[in-house]
Amino acid sequence: MAKQGKRLKAIYAGLDRDKQYALAEAIATLKSAAKAKFDETIEISMNLGIDPRHADQMVRGVVGLPNGTGKTVRVGVFARGPKAEEALAAGADVVGADDLAAAVQEGNINFDRCIATPDMMGLVGRLGKILGPRGLMPNPRLGTVTMDVKGAVQAAKAGQVEFRAEKAGIVHAGIGKVSFSDDQLVENARAFIEAIQRAKPTGAKGSYVKKVAVSSSMGPGLKVDLASLAAQA
Repeated sequence: MAKQGKRLKAIYAGLDRDKQYALAEAIATLKSAAKAKFDETIEISMNLGIDPRHADQMVRGVVGLPNGTGKTVRVGVFARGPKAEEALAAGADVVGADDLAAAVQEGNINFDRCIATPDMMGLVGRLGKILGPRGLMPNPRLGTVTMDVKGAVQAAKAGQVEFRAEKAGIVHAGIGKVSFSDDQLVENARAFIEAIQRAKPTGAKGSYVKKVAVSSSMGPGLKVDLASLAAQA
């Protein structure tokens, strides 16, 4: 097991690691404990009662965080003609077709989110082995294969977060920065939690949300009381 540094030991010394915190209390505690020299990200993790190896138990989707993520998102768009112009006007960072595909094949991936118009998917599909493992493959279910290029680019820039359950049934995401107000972080966390609850798959049996925790980039993880979530929802 990795050794804890003096800074982290000092943080943990003032915390009850077995306590289950109400969401607002957990976030306030993380903010007060954040001492890094950069604006740390506040993250939420949810352990779900699913087995993602089964198609009917996969949890995947997108959610727009009401207060954004605090992170600058670079958006790449595969489009031609008027839709390419629409993407640029909406604020896309990289727009192209064959030229963009060639850049991706050469390893020049200068975007964090990828959007494509439906007519581009024949071209984009050939990049699946590159984009797929990076979680960048456009998907109509996630709203990233669309003719509404303007809306998709603006949503990505405004703080839309994509989530997907890992093998252990865990979903996680950054929900803002330490510099956000407590209320902004709580609001973002609730939006994420509600999105996960709405995405409950038909194949999920028994308890769906098993555990919830919040943490900061350089700080501790705190357990969130599930009963308090229900009470405050």
